[in-house]
Amino acid sequence: MIRKYTIGHPIATESVVVPVPAGEGPLPYFSLDEAEKSLSLGLGDNELVYGLGETVRGMNKRGWEYISNNTDEPHHQEDRRSLYASQNFILIFGEGRVKGFYIDTPGRVSFDIGYSHGDELKIRFAELDADIYVLEGENPRSLVREFRKITGRSYIPPRWAFGFGQSRWSYMNADEVRAVADGYEKAGIPLDMIYLDIDYMDHYKDFTLNEEAFPDFEAFVSEMKQRHIRLIPIIDAGVKIEEGYEVYEEGLEKGYFVTKEDGSDFVAAVWPGWVRFPDFLNADARRWFGDKYRLLLDKGIEGFWNDMNEPAIFFSQDRLNAVFEALSDYKGKNLDLAKYNELMGMIWGLGNSPEDYRSFWHNMNGTRVRHDRVHNIYGYNMTRAAGEAFERLSPDRRILMFSRSSYIGMHRSGGVWTGDNCSWWSHILLNLQQMPALNMCGFLYCGGDTGGFNCDATEDLVMRWTQLSIFTPLFRNHAAMNTRRQELYQFDRIADLKKFVELRYALIPYIYSEFMKAALGDDMYFVPLAFAYPEDERAVRTEDQILAGESIMIAPVYTQNARGRYVYLPEDMKLIRFRAADDYDEELLEKGDHYVKAELNELLVFLLRGHVLPLAKPASCVEEIDYASLTYISYDSDPGQYELYTDDGETRI
Repeated sequence: MIRKYTIGHPIATESVVVPVPAGEGPLPYFSLDEAEKSLSLGLGDNELVYGLGETVRGMNKRGWEYISNNTDEPHHQEDRRSLYASQNFILIFGEGRVKGFYIDTPGRVSFDIGYSHGDELKIRFAELDADIYVLEGENPRSLVREFRKITGRSYIPPRWAFGFGQSRWSYMNADEVRAVADGYEKAGIPLDMIYLDIDYMDHYKDFTLNEEAFPDFEAFVSEMKQRHIRLIPIIDAGVKIEEGYEVYEEGLEKGYFVTKEDGSDFVAAVWPGWVRFPDFLNADARRWFGDKYRLLLDKGIEGFWNDMNEPAIFFSQDRLNAVFEALSDYKGKNLDLAKYNELMGMIWGLGNSPEDYRSFWHNMNGTRVRHDRVHNIYGYNMTRAAGEAFERLSPDRRILMFSRSSYIGMHRSGGVWTGDNCSWWSHILLNLQQMPALNMCGFLYCGGDTGGFNCDATEDLVMRWTQLSIFTPLFRNHAAMNTRRQELYQFDRIADLKKFVELRYALIPYIYSEFMKAALGDDMYFVPLAFAYPEDERAVRTEDQILAGESIMIAPVYTQNARGRYVYLPEDMKLIRFRAADDYDEELLEKGDHYVKAELNELLVFLLRGHVLPLAKPASCVEEIDYASLTYISYDSDPGQYELYTDDGETRI
């Protein structure tokens, strides 16, 4: 059962697409404090809180404060309260009926989940305006399905997007991209995508090409496609201010950029220097910006990733001028600790300043709205602009699209990647734990940067992370400029890495089938053990193992130098220890705790009783996967009972 309660005068986000009956009487469960602009609810000792999508810490969110305030945050440490996304859906379960709450408001919201007081959930609002959806049911997974039905079907990418992709910020020209393709081809490692970061653009301008570095781009796209490799370019939110630049001049002429309250230009800086931000909350501006993707579609591009769309701000023009003016007061002075901190605070406070986010306004359905009140739906509407354009420009064929910033509702237009993680062992576990929470909120096509974006990766970390990413729908190795090269062929153990990627391709018939069942059935692909085994206390408290589809549980190794790990089996399972798609051992394990060995070149998969895992022969790209010669690993099940989902992989559904 779902009921909708309205507090104040909320701004419509259009994240819910199915009408929900209004609840009678006051908002249930919560106590309202209008003076504090907060809602509070008691938590039982044994109740767990799941949800909130892309956040730090574990699956059970108790014990910390999470703030929905989309933030360009490259350091995903345990003390961070905000990342790039705001997905305000939570489930509370563990003592009787399951309760779910979706707090639909586009401004800043904090979820104090037992942080201030261990037995209390407190939700604080910047403005006490929200639509609150209250769900009640018998089990968490059924409530997720009910929630997903009202927010709309999850985005479905083309099947080739389930292949492996290589990315790096700093592929500076076409020859460097060719060298990456050559490196993978020489190593015999399957590859379907190479991503283009900001360097393919002309001076970081959206919908332009650096013709010196990437001459005859259309022919280059075709050349790569003949090698079964799609090029996937990045698109950023900021539009460079430059006379003669068509996108800027059109947006300026049509009034499609955000402005300050008095209607004057709001100018900020990102990669190209001074930029204007398109007003994605304006339907006309969305259509205009979305149609710009045609430039690259017409050159053969079939996928994109949207970035910097929180929006990220290096500094605004007004704020930079104010800081420059203030800096003169420090010249020639003896700076003690307090003054030094004051000085550095001004400098470090230039980026993503709350003051800047209160300084510009949107035209939303004919109404002027200050940005901070709708901040969390900016990136959602950028990707929505692209998704709506693809329906017009490519009505029959699916286009790959995923984004950094998001809000519930964006899941209908694209997937997400979890942003600028680090080459840390703890981020393998974080990657695993974020996936079910994203699925709860409708984001099925998701994944993290395999190997880590920031910092220098090590061979063993890349191998272990690849073992996890084999199962994430979005499988991309991505790294930052000036970090150690981490293309898989750069390491000594190329043979083992090749076998892992080949295993991914062998598993695509299963991964794609389970993804499509989840998308079409408003279900989850990644499922926490707490949802699948709610009566099993050990399973409920296990947060480093998850179900991937209907047939398997995965338990990745995420500690350095480990040659195995402890696992808890909530039922009898068959352990499959993969060394390659055609090289594996099978072992029956009883319900309970086990220490399971796993050498660096071994991947652990646990097959559930009564289920089947289909395997294809290794292929060099998704298009060459042979569905006619699948083999099956089963555990007390007839292989013919497995429901394999097949389609052409390209036609819109």
